[in-house]
Amino acid sequence: MPQINHIHYATDKGEVYCCLRNRVVRLDEDHRSRFCSSCKMYNGDAGGRGVECLWDDLRDVSDPHLVTDPHKEWAANQKRKDSSYPDTRMSSLAIT
Repeated sequence: MPQINHIHYATDKGEVYCCLRNRVVRLDEDHRSRFCSSCKMYNGDAGGRGVECLWDDLRDVSDPHLVTDPHKEWAANQKRKDSSYPDTRMSSLAIT
């Protein structure tokens, strides 16, 4: 899996998607001190505009991956891919 730098720009409400907590959070000093400061994925402060996080991402995204909508990013991260399980959707079960 590739390590992708995710640059999460804070919204006007100060919200970002947090992979560690798997939720949209307010990126304030409390969150930074309680979570970012000890997070192995933390990779910077996005030039003071948010937070950068480095993690293995199975999705087909650019590197760096720019995030401006934390709710959309949260939703996209709820869809997990696991190649160890076969695709069982009806469209993949073609009869030959």
